[in-house]
Amino acid sequence: MNTALSWIKAYVPELECTDQEYCDAMTLSGTKVEGYQRLDKNLEKIIVGQIDKIEKHPDADKLIVCQVNVGNEVVQIVTGAPNVKEGDKVPVVLDGGKVAGGHDGGALPAGGIEIKAGKLRGIPSFGMMCSIEELGATREMYPEAPEYGIYIFEDDVIVGADAIEVLGLRDTVFEYEITSNRVDCYSVLGIAREAAATYRKPFLIPEIVVQENGEKVEDYISVEVQDPDLCSRYVARVCTNIKIGPSPKWMQRRLAASGIRPINNLVDITNYVMEEYGQPMHAFDLDTIAGHKIIVRRAKDGDEFQTLDGQVRKLDKEVLMICDAEKEIGIAGIMGGENSKITDEVKTVLFEAATFNGTNIRKSAKRIGLRTDASSKFEKGLDPNNAEAAINRACQLIQELGCGEVVSGLVDVCAPVKEKVQIKFEPEKINKLLGTDISREEMLQIFGMIELTYVEETGMLIIPSFRQDILGFADIAEEVARFYGYDKIPVSLPRGEATTGKLPFKLRIEQKARDIAEFCGFSQGMCYSFESPKVFDKLLITQDSELRRAITIANPLGEDFSIMRTVSLNGMLTSLATNYNRRNKDVKLYELGNIYVAKSLPLTELPDERMQFTLGMYGEGDFFTMKGVVEEFFDSIGMNKKVAYNPEAGKSFLHPGRQAEIVYEGKIVGYLGEIHPEVCDNYDIGTKVYVAVLDMPEVVPFATFDRKYEGIAKYPAVSRDISMVVPKNILVGQIEEMIEQRGGKLLESYQLFDIYEGAQIKEGFKSVAYSITFRAKDRTLEEGDVSAAMKKILNGLEGMGIELRQ
Repeated sequence: MNTALSWIKAYVPELECTDQEYCDAMTLSGTKVEGYQRLDKNLEKIIVGQIDKIEKHPDADKLIVCQVNVGNEVVQIVTGAPNVKEGDKVPVVLDGGKVAGGHDGGALPAGGIEIKAGKLRGIPSFGMMCSIEELGATREMYPEAPEYGIYIFEDDVIVGADAIEVLGLRDTVFEYEITSNRVDCYSVLGIAREAAATYRKPFLIPEIVVQENGEKVEDYISVEVQDPDLCSRYVARVCTNIKIGPSPKWMQRRLAASGIRPINNLVDITNYVMEEYGQPMHAFDLDTIAGHKIIVRRAKDGDEFQTLDGQVRKLDKEVLMICDAEKEIGIAGIMGGENSKITDEVKTVLFEAATFNGTNIRKSAKRIGLRTDASSKFEKGLDPNNAEAAINRACQLIQELGCGEVVSGLVDVCAPVKEKVQIKFEPEKINKLLGTDISREEMLQIFGMIELTYVEETGMLIIPSFRQDILGFADIAEEVARFYGYDKIPVSLPRGEATTGKLPFKLRIEQKARDIAEFCGFSQGMCYSFESPKVFDKLLITQDSELRRAITIANPLGEDFSIMRTVSLNGMLTSLATNYNRRNKDVKLYELGNIYVAKSLPLTELPDERMQFTLGMYGEGDFFTMKGVVEEFFDSIGMNKKVAYNPEAGKSFLHPGRQAEIVYEGKIVGYLGEIHPEVCDNYDIGTKVYVAVLDMPEVVPFATFDRKYEGIAKYPAVSRDISMVVPKNILVGQIEEMIEQRGGKLLESYQLFDIYEGAQIKEGFKSVAYSITFRAKDRTLEEGDVSAAMKKILNGLEGMGIELRQ
């Protein structure tokens, strides 16, 4: 969207600012300015001059010598322009002035071209007469300019006046980046409304008064909308006695500044209104409309239609067409047809202003390969209430510019208009959201400037239909922030409890599981949740096991993916087997994945999805390595109490003598052990495999990230080592339980450092050695303290049938 600042000032006359100030202020208030360009850049000391006398150059056939009146003096200028004559008023750049460029079409100099007095073939010249290109413009935007030669002003221009001002180049064009939800700002009036609110200046919308000729529009045209879902409003007006000619200079200049080429008064009026109101319009020659009837309907599959650009477009039933009683005459919202175009012989014009379905227009433009300025506006979803104002404005201009007469009344086919949005005005809540202390009166002043109406009785703000982006409380709070000034809102810290985000507790425990596993050298794997029923046999699971109560998939990919897994080992062992058969010697893998336990079969409710932390390894390491990883994980999540291991786990897929249930505070939270040799054979693994599986729903309730600080010990510790001959049926866990029970408050820690079985130990026994540490928090221990504690421990061990090794 491009607008000239002079056009904005036509509606905000009190606006006074520099170009950069306007750019910064509008961007800060939410109407982002991408950049701007001064139309008079590099144009200096250029005034209107009148040629009083022309003589031939004595030494050059193609040059002439002109005496030019520039208001306060007459200067001599030598030129080769073929189109000037005595009495012409032309733009003259004086000695020391600058122009933008020339006729060659090359890149313009960054600082312009400075004009200096000099001699041309021996004759002094004190300036230069300019073409339109030398003034930084083009014939496309100034169609009255000659193709080759000097620009000639009209006779009513004052000699000595600022030529740049007369040409409308003393202006700045701003380029905006408008978001698609602000369709009201795709118009000069919309931008001007934003500028007025930004600078707190009055906004003067054009007053529309249409002088009508007394005839009835119903005598000229009728309208039928067959597809109201694609056309919610269609407004038509008729103008007679049309006189085609050039539009006034002020209109041409405004259109040119917006990048639109002036053509003639009729076309320029429709383009002008489209830019001013953001409402595309179209003009038809009424004499070409069969039956003087407009029908809005979908095209038919396979139809073809020739548009104004001479191209034949292929249509389908999703493209909306404007038709007369016999044929199509335009593609709705995109382009009119060749068969109804305006010519210089036109006498009666039908103006159309409509509201089409934005999504349909966008898709239709893509489908037929034609995107226009009109379609780019329609596709954003226009305000139906804008159509009537725009068509009346066009008719007003027709009458004021002497282009024709306006027939009384309009044809308006309109679907029920949605009620205006109403939002409760809560100033305290707005201030709380923004972190401001803006008064209620100032907020209402802001709302008034952007045409939001406040109803005191109901406490509601009524949102105008052109503000389709304002739908809720946050939107009106944003309006306050925009025009109060984002730069005025003080910096404050967020308030409330949830000032920082973090993972839920369950996910933090799972993340800790990943961290510990990877710290211990395990790599993450991901296994399928769908498995084959054959898995149970491979894992030696008994026929009556609950694990076989699996959920069957209703539409499986095949038998190998036909049930939901109830145990996580198959995927882990399959992955380990793949690595083993690819000759990877030392592999450690872990997985965090769900198993699916049916509450009843057939299913009557969703199954219990239980997250399993599964560890598997072969190569370097053994049962105790895996046990250490499990305990490292427990310690990291605050499970600091004694972990017990029950060797009577009864897992058929684990080695009978090398397996254990993991028990914490009397609750089974998982199991670990060596995989049964037969299971290893079933998976084609020729080495010992160790696994651990933790049932996370059982683990999480015991976990905590609370930590209690304990200072560094002030007093020394005392250690005692004991070596014992222990019956083989006694587990070290039982020994440690006795040490804890008998050690008392002075016991700090104990460490198993040796287990031995051999010829020096009698049959049925093993040698076990522990290092036991004692410390008091309030004093240095004496020998008697340690001896008494050790005596209690040894007495307890002897009661278990354990002998102290001499």
